[in-house]
Amino acid sequence: MRGKVAIVTGAGQGIGKAIAQRFLHEGARVLLAEIDEQAGRQTQAELAKIGNAILVQCDVGREDAVRSCVQTAAAEFGRVDFVINNAGIGVWKPVEDLSLDEWNRVLATNLTSIFLFARYAAAHLRKARGAIVNIASTRAFMSEPNTEAYSASKGGVVSLTHALAISLAPDVRVNCISPGWIDVTRWKVPPRESDVREIDHQFHPAGRVGRPEDIAAAAAFLCSEQSGFITGTNLTIDGGVTRKMIYP
Repeated sequence: MRGKVAIVTGAGQGIGKAIAQRFLHEGARVLLAEIDEQAGRQTQAELAKIGNAILVQCDVGREDAVRSCVQTAAAEFGRVDFVINNAGIGVWKPVEDLSLDEWNRVLATNLTSIFLFARYAAAHLRKARGAIVNIASTRAFMSEPNTEAYSASKGGVVSLTHALAISLAPDVRVNCISPGWIDVTRWKVPPRESDVREIDHQFHPAGRVGRPEDIAAAAAFLCSEQSGFITGTNLTIDGGVTRKMIYP
């Protein structure tokens, strides 16, 4: 990735921070798009020791903010090769109590943002013959109670991914990753103590709960030339849980 440029949304902490760090280690220059200014600044200071990382405070659900974010990346770095749409939020409450404003906010952040980044980065990505990687979720395929907005948004991410893959072909490859249980505690700002138990690890066929590094490695692969024949695909990274038959 040396000399390439990536925009990573939600890069201030969690999976987004791990992705940004991986891309910097791979030699890319990275724009960290983050709504939480404090987390963003702390992460930018940390990652700047690895490579060229700049911070843009960005509400990815707003069109003007996304347009400005893409313009900044192009102006600062001269190109945009990759967009990693990682930013996401959830509201967990009974559907009877979920307001329309809350529903719209989750969809704006988790789904509409992907459309907006595709719209404003498309010309740059076509020129670079680049790639988009969207972070969906296994919640696109299975649910717990009170997850309507989040699950709907992540199901939309999977569908929007293959739609964009066809529309932007052959110049831009578009794929998505559906993480399962990822323990992000030590990637938070500030880091937290993990509350994952041994029984939680044992529940996974892979023998452990996931780590942000697992998702970062997959994102890097999907942006690399090694994945040049992969587009429109969802990669489930969940330690095998969605393939496990579970009875009450």
